[in-house]
Amino acid sequence: MKKIFFGLVLSCAFLFASIDLNSATKDELMQIKGIGAKKAEMIIDFRKKQKINKAEDLMGLKGFGKGLIENIKNEVKDKE
Repeated sequence: MKKIFFGLVLSCAFLFASIDLNSATKDELMQIKGIGAKKAEMIIDFRKKQKINKAEDLMGLKGFGKGLIENIKNEVKDKE
């Protein structure tokens, strides 16, 4: 019973949690629609050079168009 309860709590946390582009793991980034291993690595490399303040900061990366940026914006929390 405790395992089921814990599983439900964890599932709800993932539903309402937003991803921080500056600290998310590769696996967390890959949960965003349209981001696979290669694009997750691109984000990680990018953030080593500069802080990501908003999803639009990634527009300069190859393969990051308006549609993908919208997907990212739906999943991340912007820095204010």
